[in-house]
Amino acid sequence: IVFYYQIPDANDSIALTLEIKDGLGNIVNSFSSKKDSSFKKHEGGPSAEPVLSNIKGLNRFVWNMRYSTMPGIPDVYIEASYSGHKTIPGKYMATLKKAGLSVTTEIEILANPTYSTTVDEYKEYNSIMSGMEKELTTMHRMVNTMNEKRLQLESLLSSHLEAENYKGLRTEVDLLAKKMKVWDGDMIQRKVKVYDDAENFPAKFTANYLFLINQTESDIPSVNKPSIDLLKELNEEWVILKKRGDEIIDKNIPDLNKKLWEAGIGAVWKK
Repeated sequence: IVFYYQIPDANDSIALTLEIKDGLGNIVNSFSSKKDSSFKKHEGGPSAEPVLSNIKGLNRFVWNMRYSTMPGIPDVYIEASYSGHKTIPGKYMATLKKAGLSVTTEIEILANPTYSTTVDEYKEYNSIMSGMEKELTTMHRMVNTMNEKRLQLESLLSSHLEAENYKGLRTEVDLLAKKMKVWDGDMIQRKVKVYDDAENFPAKFTANYLFLINQTESDIPSVNKPSIDLLKELNEEWVILKKRGDEIIDKNIPDLNKKLWEAGIGAVWKK
């Protein structure tokens, strides 16, 4: 989908945004004229999101009709695509916003007439793909949050807990950091840095989930039974992994933070 838009002034310090929604009002994708300052490109990770031009006069932007890109994990190599799946036929709304002003246009994506895919099959495909992409996003965000907190704990061990009177607290911090590292190791493979490393180090859970997403997506949107069976199997495994992760983030870390505060050391937080 190609968008042309006219900007009457040259004030590019104010962000321009483009938001695309489906017929039910759900956000499909969004873009901004401001680059994501936290994004760091690395091999085996997602590509940077395209940036809207925001200059006076006529501008042009091309949307590839895909859902939002899934997040990666810094410095973790996964030989896969992080792109969201292609949109299904239907009506969509695109809204351009800047400085409290907005303009909206309607888009209609037509079905390929050579496909025998029914409306219900398109909807089922879209629901399954969206569900998998949502879960992968949750997984990687949890991994990144957990890793930030684990690094903070390891920093405390090396800089603030060396005194003898902190021996008991140091033991607790060390045990929790190790517990977090075990969970991290079950979720992702940090030893893979380049393509050939995948031959030597087995893929872990989120990589296998991402592989399934990539293999399920198709220009002819139809989800076969083996994919559905594997998704069920992986989702059951994710329930257990997520429960372990939630326990660490929602219980173990707050309990430890209370003891760290009482000892006058500080707390572990999300940056």
